[in-house]
Amino acid sequence: MSSDQVDLPKSMQSVICHAPHDYRLEEIQVPKIGPGEVLVRVLGVGICAGDAKCHAGAALFWGDDFREAYCQPPVTPGHEFVGEVVALGEGAGPKYGLALGDLAISEQIVPCWECRFCRRGQYWMCDRKHDVYGFRQRTPGAMAEYMRFPADAINYKVPRAITTRQAVYIEPLACAIHAVQRGQIEFGDTVVVAGCGPLGLGMVAAARLKHPGCLIALDPHPNRLEVAKKCGADLIFNPEEVDVVDEIHKLTDHYGCDVYIEATGNPQAVSQGLRSVRRLGTMVEFSVFNGSSTVDWTIIGDTKELNIHGSHLGPYCYPLAMNMILQDQVPADDIVTHEFPLARFEDAFQMVHEAKESIKVMLRP
Repeated sequence: MSSDQVDLPKSMQSVICHAPHDYRLEEIQVPKIGPGEVLVRVLGVGICAGDAKCHAGAALFWGDDFREAYCQPPVTPGHEFVGEVVALGEGAGPKYGLALGDLAISEQIVPCWECRFCRRGQYWMCDRKHDVYGFRQRTPGAMAEYMRFPADAINYKVPRAITTRQAVYIEPLACAIHAVQRGQIEFGDTVVVAGCGPLGLGMVAAARLKHPGCLIALDPHPNRLEVAKKCGADLIFNPEEVDVVDEIHKLTDHYGCDVYIEATGNPQAVSQGLRSVRRLGTMVEFSVFNGSSTVDWTIIGDTKELNIHGSHLGPYCYPLAMNMILQDQVPADDIVTHEFPLARFEDAFQMVHEAKESIKVMLRP
């Protein structure tokens, strides 16, 4: 039983993922919470590119010859969210500094705290469960009216100065900050961010704070490139209009960029990055791909001796993301472009799939 709560309904509306392209709005029970747990009324939830790829049936989520399925239906999707605290299990209030009525967010992964990585503080690589909200039945997501934060979750109070629209961007921005950290940018570096979706735009804004010598943003959508300028990009290139590899080499005395961060989800951008980055340079790979990417690995080793860094989730970056939003260091209101009521979730997913007018799409339960 929870020790502190407001009056709650017995049932709620929730989007339920059953299979690729089989998502339904259903009436289910409001979650019950136990000691150390938190219940929030969801105020807003973003649709991640990963959510869209799961919806579309990408192999990473549904399994193929090389891996098991990551998505475990039936499950409520959604890991980019903010909610109002409506119930606190015993001990949860003091543990997280939360009270009824507070705005709260939870990191997208709920660690086991027992595996090798969790014990070393590398919880974002949790090996035992790797429960990310919205994909596993143990951790239902936020595309619902109410949501439970389990006792092992990492939760934060969200300042009231951050609006719901801005708060759904905290999770993507935290991931973007971590990717920039992985790039180990030095003063004066030429940095390229490929892809100006919500993640890529956050990477541009975060990379700007590292004081690069030249910050370049790449994307085929003019509207996203305009927002990249607001995020701090010095130069913007449309890969459908110019040879971006050639342009990058011209700008760097034909050496190539120092750091290339890939956030497109397009396999061609991987090869583009390997050709764009200088010898002894650094490439950060963040994207979730629909399929495999084939590259010439000789470039990585014998030709350039590159530093190839992966980037996963946003560990230790949620407070930094909230501070960036509070300090107006990222134009979150320009990035979260569209919102829909929960009942129109299919329209929202379709807009994300088309990726023409929108950047970040959110649902309001």
